[in-house]
Amino acid sequence: MDQNDADGTNRSLERGISILRAFKPGVSELGNAEIAERTGLPKATVSRLTRTLVSSGMLHRDDKQRVYRLAPAVLSLAHAMRLSSPILPVIAPLMRIEATRRHVNVGLAAADDDMMVYLESFRYSPRASFRTVVSGQRVPMELTSLGRAYLWAISDEARVRELAAIARRRPSGRLRLRQDIERSLKDLDDLDYCAVRWQPGVVAVATSLCFDRLPPHSLNISLASDEPLGEAKRRLVPWLLDLKRRCLERLELKATPDAFS
Repeated sequence: MDQNDADGTNRSLERGISILRAFKPGVSELGNAEIAERTGLPKATVSRLTRTLVSSGMLHRDDKQRVYRLAPAVLSLAHAMRLSSPILPVIAPLMRIEATRRHVNVGLAAADDDMMVYLESFRYSPRASFRTVVSGQRVPMELTSLGRAYLWAISDEARVRELAAIARRRPSGRLRLRQDIERSLKDLDDLDYCAVRWQPGVVAVATSLCFDRLPPHSLNISLASDEPLGEAKRRLVPWLLDLKRRCLERLELKATPDAFS
């Protein structure tokens, strides 16, 4: 029997979704015990829910190895989301053109729990090792320019909650990380962008795209470069802010009264 919390949320559904979230890049197969460890759910609950997810087509069970894999239906949901987006069809062509002519990486992301998930990614970095980011890939909210642009765009109350969660996730060095995030938020206040170098040899600049009836999105340009951060920003930031301007103009032209309803 389904159990509902006082706020009307369905706990069984939430737990089922947490099982699906346990499958991440590099984790293609999980048994019930591993799922229980990753989700914190009782093994009996996991066993019941994985059976339901198999019967509903969300998981595939390998009876020989006694493990589960995500089923094709999960990919079809992602495809449906991309096709239904009022944003992607409008600005993806602009992103592709920018990435091609500048020979940079251009990405659009939105928040997914405590991560940022790429909705679109055009990769034209000269280094092959940095051309592997694809739609659906997740990156840490607190460490990336994409995530900090998102943190800047949300409400003060939501930002306080996110920063508290970040402190719990990363207790080691949390003061230094908080100061770094605050610097990024100030840059977004003053300059409409932030710059982060969270991977060696990569610099990324990001800005926020905000809409009336949609969650905030983050737009970034990144490049594999060992040049000083200041020099990289001088090149990338004008491209980023000009791309943002053109994206918003294109969205305004293409939007209909019910486009974001």
